[in-house]
Amino acid sequence: MKNRLTFYIVVGMVLGVIVGYACHRTVADAAEAKTIAGYFSIITDIFLRLVKMIIAPLVFATLVSGLAGMEGTSDVRRIGFRSVGWFVCASLFSLALGLVLANALQPGAGLHMTQTSSDVATGLNTAGLNFKDFVTHAFPSSIIDAMARNDILQILVFSVLFGVVLSAIKTDPRVTPLIAGIDALVPAMLKLTDYVMRLAPIGVFGALASAITVHGLDVLTTYGKLVGSFYLGLVLLWAVLILVGYVFLGKSIWKLLKAVREPAMLAFSTASSEAAYPRLTEKLEQFGIDKKVVGFTLPLGYAFNLDGSMMYQAFAAIFIAQAFGIDMPLSAQIMMLLVLMLSSKGMAGVARGSVVVVAAVAPMFHLPPSGVVLILAIDQILDMGRTATNVIGNSIATAVIAKWEAKRVARQNDAENNVVLGQLQGETK
Repeated sequence: MKNRLTFYIVVGMVLGVIVGYACHRTVADAAEAKTIAGYFSIITDIFLRLVKMIIAPLVFATLVSGLAGMEGTSDVRRIGFRSVGWFVCASLFSLALGLVLANALQPGAGLHMTQTSSDVATGLNTAGLNFKDFVTHAFPSSIIDAMARNDILQILVFSVLFGVVLSAIKTDPRVTPLIAGIDALVPAMLKLTDYVMRLAPIGVFGALASAITVHGLDVLTTYGKLVGSFYLGLVLLWAVLILVGYVFLGKSIWKLLKAVREPAMLAFSTASSEAAYPRLTEKLEQFGIDKKVVGFTLPLGYAFNLDGSMMYQAFAAIFIAQAFGIDMPLSAQIMMLLVLMLSSKGMAGVARGSVVVVAAVAPMFHLPPSGVVLILAIDQILDMGRTATNVIGNSIATAVIAKWEAKRVARQNDAENNVVLGQLQGETK
């Protein structure tokens, strides 16, 4: 289905370019072009409304279900804390690198896009956003109100608190049906997301036809600049990940990269991390990583350590701001970086989850969600690179965590051996 959807998106993109260019060449003046583009944007508006419709229940279900299912053994806590610490640092760096490159290369500058009727503002006053307002706004006074407004940050805070509480009392038989219900909500929301994303080709057609009717083929030049800038960023990110891996793993990093080459290529060709997961697990275990570490860290990484997706989200958000001529000060960009990092957690396995995250966060910073549909036209090309990067990042993270665990076990065994040796020496005296 994913390959067919990709084909249909390409078809929608090509048709959008053809129809938009035909309209651009035949309309009498700019006013008429904007009128025709408005009709095309109706399609885009409907698609965006459907995307917004699934955001709140999707974030709630995936986060709460994941947190409620966490175990509390000492090994899991220790490996979990180390893994999450690594994931947070990697995510922040990926986002920061994406922001720096997007600001330096300006992939969306000069596009001069205009907002559509679907680009409604949220209640958050980002113009006067500061740390105090950001923190206090994060805590909802009503979760129903937060979901009605699609306030992603407030939904995240409630979901995390609720998930932690369910994890603490999940042995209570009265709570078991509630957890089971939320667990059942996850596949239902994923299926609904899949259905909505099947309409992506129509949304892409409307977005491109509308943009090219007004602006002509200059939009396509901007696409090439965005793809080139993004893949340059991925090359730099790979270099940093390999360098950090070399610091911890030494020359073994090259053996690791060779071992995971096949699943990385599978992820790139299919643009699906899930397709590479079984083979990646097998390759990491063959590399010599403890099954316990692979079994815990890798799934956790699939949910929380999406280095390529982090960079994509930063690129996409800044691209939209540049395309619509929206000035984002550094303080707002830093705030957005933190919100993107939090919002992306638990979105693994969601069809085009990175796009959904950007669409969810965009209104918080007065970025038009209609810009997301423009990026969706070439999302498959970007998705291939970011998915392969996610696989490489998770492989290195899993190997590093495994080495830390191996050192801890070795120290523990040395300590036990020293105790036994001391006892034997005491008995011989």
